Amino acid sequence: MKTEQICQIAHDFTLTSPLNIVTQTAALQPHIAGMRIFEEPIVGFASPDDPYFTSLKDPAAYLSGFMQPSDWLAEVKTVISFFLPFSSVVRESNKQDMYWPSVEWLHARIEGQTFVGALTKHLQAQLTKKGFTSLAPCYDQRFWSRSVIPTDEYPLEKAFTSNWSERHVAYACGLGTFCLSKGLITKKGVAGRFGSLLTNLKLPATPRLYQSLEHYCTHCGSCVKNCPVNAISLEKGKDHQACKLFLDQTRALTPPYYGCGKCQVNVPCETCIPNPAI
Repeated sequence: MKTEQICQIAHDFTLTSPLNIVTQTAALQPHIAGMRIFEEPIVGFASPDDPYFTSLKDPAAYLSGFMQPSDWLAEVKTVISFFLPFSSVVRESNKQDMYWPSVEWLHARIEGQTFVGALTKHLQAQLTKKGFTSLAPCYDQRFWSRSVIPTDEYPLEKAFTSNWSERHVAYACGLGTFCLSKGLITKKGVAGRFGSLLTNLKLPATPRLYQSLEHYCTHCGSCVKNCPVNAISLEKGKDHQACKLFLDQTRALTPPYYGCGKCQVNVPCETCIPNPAI
C-alpha cells in the first residue's frame, strides 16, 4: 500500500459512510436529520523515530506522560494522522450565536467523534487485509486523558494532559501548526477533528512545510474576540480551565452533548491557512 491509497481509502469512506450523516433518530432537532458532518479529509504521515515525538516528553510540552509510538506498537514503522474538516453547514450554524454552540456543532462534536473512530477502524481493517498490523492509541485500553480543575494533586501541567495527543501527532505528520486557541491550523483550516493510528507498514513521511509550532498563526486575535468566556488572550494563549468550565455548562444543558467552537469559526484560519502565514 502507498500513501495515495491510504488517502483514497479515507476520502471514499468519508464521502460514502452513513455514519457521516446525522440520523433522524439521533437528531436533537428535526432539521438536523440528514446533515453531513465532515468534508473530505487530509492525511499525513511521520516516522515513529521523528525527534519531535521525543520532545513531547519535555515538561514545557505539558505532555510528560506522552507514550512514544513504539511504546504503543513495538513494530511500528509509520504514524498516520488525518484531519476531518467540518462541513459548511456545521461551521455556518455555529456563527449565528457567538455565545452558545449551535445544535449542529454539538452533533459534530459527538457523532463526529464516533465517525473518527469508525474511519480509524476502517483504515485498520484495510491494513489488515493487506497483511499489516496497526493500533490506534486513543482507542487502546492504555490511553488516558485528563481534563480537571488544577489541584495540589494535579497542578496545571498535569491537569490538562494525556499520553497521546492527536494535534501534536498531526503536527508531526505535516498537517499543520498550532494557534492561540491551541487548535491546529491545516490547509483546510482549524475547524474539524483529528484521528491517528500506527502501523508496521513503512511509508514515506509527509514534509513539514513549517519551522515552528505556531508558524501558520498570525496572532490576529480573532479567536480572542470570539471566545464567550475570555479564555484566550494574545499574551497567554488559551486558559484551559476557563474553557473547561464553559464546556461543562453546555454539557449540563444537553448531556451528553457539549461543545463551543467559537474559536474555530469567524476566524481567518477557519477553512485555510491565513494568507500572511503562507
